[in-house]
Amino acid sequence: PPPPHSLGRRPELLDLPWEDVLLPHVLSRLPLRHLLRLQRVSRAFRALVHLRLANLRAFDAAQAGPHIPKDAFCVLLKDNMALHRLALQNCSAWLSDTELLPVIGQNHHLQHIALNGCAQLSRQTLVAISLSCPHLRQLSLAHCEWVDSLSLRSLADHCKELESLDLTACRQLKDDAICYLAQRCTGAKGCPELEDLDLTGCLRVKNDAIRTLAEYCPKLRALKVKHCHDVVESSLSVLRSRGVELDVEPPMQLAVVLLQGVVGYAPFINLQI
Repeated sequence: PPPPHSLGRRPELLDLPWEDVLLPHVLSRLPLRHLLRLQRVSRAFRALVHLRLANLRAFDAAQAGPHIPKDAFCVLLKDNMALHRLALQNCSAWLSDTELLPVIGQNHHLQHIALNGCAQLSRQTLVAISLSCPHLRQLSLAHCEWVDSLSLRSLADHCKELESLDLTACRQLKDDAICYLAQRCTGAKGCPELEDLDLTGCLRVKNDAIRTLAEYCPKLRALKVKHCHDVVESSLSVLRSRGVELDVEPPMQLAVVLLQGVVGYAPFINLQI
């Protein structure tokens, strides 16, 4: 904290108590990009911003601008151990295990992580998340083709509070990985809270995985399987009957939609033969 201002000197912003006033009531309201500019004003402001960054609960790289440099990212989160939310889609061009693993390893309170499109990471990242983030609730790994069966098993074994998982276009995943995830939904040591699962574009996922999800995931309320070409209605019907929200239409409704597209709007169509 700054020394008290001397008599006769005009009071300045930094004379206010840092911990009680500036950090909770001023800097907490500033977007990340403004904090980055503020720290360039003086050494005192740099120290103040450093305290704020060390106690951030949420970090979204998009708030720092369209392209946050690798070096800046490492400096910003070097001393932070309080993160609950981490969104790094904007770092996909350069983010690797080297930059991310230290952040994951020192933030054990993370609940929401988004790594969409971060293609330069490896299975080590998902294993680290599994071991370091026991309170994880939402994880987005869309278009992360490095996600494989072994790393997903680690997630299923350790993140028992997981509620939402996005595996869009994780093309290595097969039925065995999804079946293992589903079967862990019934045990106290697995992830029994799973509610939302996105398997869009997971081309190797087939009906066995969907049937296992239906059997072992009682809290599942939304499942996306579009572009999973080997998944058919016979495996989806059980989930549909339970009221699980699906992103593919049932065959009859799909037929009506296709007919409407061919002949124009048709509010009444007799499909009887």
